[in-house]
Amino acid sequence: MTNTPWEASSGLYKKLTFSAMGVEAIGIVMAIIGAGTQNTALLYTAMVVIGIGLLGHLGGMAVRARDARTWRVAQGLVKPRAPKRGKSASKDTL
Repeated sequence: MTNTPWEASSGLYKKLTFSAMGVEAIGIVMAIIGAGTQNTALLYTAMVVIGIGLLGHLGGMAVRARDARTWRVAQGLVKPRAPKRGKSASKDTL
């Protein structure tokens, strides 16, 4: 993994990030138009669209954290997580 997160990031992270930025940009444009025309319905719709973009950013952050953890485990920097209770790796322990 390099020093910059963008170079080392997965394609899913990049797609989520660009999609979220695009959705937020559309929401901002809608908010500007709604404020200029005194259209409250458009303003509320713009807030929802911006919120959806923020959720996309949160999803991207979760993907980035997952990718970084996977890399650290592969490099031997941290131990892999133990399986959750009830989901053991072998089914022979009955």
